[in-house]
Amino acid sequence: MSAPLLQTSGLTIRFGGVTAVDRVDFTLKESELRCLIGPNGAGKSTFFKLLTGQLRPTEGHVHLRGQDISGARPHEIARQGVGIKTQVPNVFNAMTVQENLWIAARHKHTPNFATELTEQILTDLRLTAIAGKEVGQLAHGQRQWVEIGTVLAGEPELILLDEPAAGMTHEEVERTADLIQEINKTRALIVVEHDMQFIKMIAKTVTVLHQGAVLIEDDVARVLEDARVRDVYLGKGLAA
Repeated sequence: MSAPLLQTSGLTIRFGGVTAVDRVDFTLKESELRCLIGPNGAGKSTFFKLLTGQLRPTEGHVHLRGQDISGARPHEIARQGVGIKTQVPNVFNAMTVQENLWIAARHKHTPNFATELTEQILTDLRLTAIAGKEVGQLAHGQRQWVEIGTVLAGEPELILLDEPAAGMTHEEVERTADLIQEINKTRALIVVEHDMQFIKMIAKTVTVLHQGAVLIEDDVARVLEDARVRDVYLGKGLAA
């Protein structure tokens, strides 16, 4: 078996007396798509911040292709091939779609290659028709796709998506699911999402967090049928 792309061991972070992420062991294979779910406050976004260096663990480790990145800074982790799209679109509203993508590509590449990469992303994400529009004038779903494009412009090998389908119409959700599956042909992804229909569209394996710890990790169908998962989402606590 090949070595995992990403692996955490005993990953823990405490804020005073609160344990936000509790001894999480997590393994992601090369080119794998994993969905990460859990109720509000389960530790999903904090887990992402530990993976990207925005927070440092109290205990435990994060390994990327066998290298310990637990104490690395965000820009160092990004340089090693980890990209993230957060819940709130992080784009320049007064600039066009094309300009946003070019600026993101230029961080890592020469001007000429940044231009080539921008054109490729516009084509791949089917954004060519709106390339000249200012991002501030776009619909919510389009803005989300532009931000995914800015992440792709950094050519990461692992992409973290935090609620990519939030606030989208049904048609936009379907297109986003298609987009994520297309990206997954060449890159690994971890997707945090609350929309269970969207999870069903894209997921094979799902990891469920509850109170900062892994509750269950299994095939999507078995996870969504699990009584413990239903109880957690309904606020009943864990089943006996």
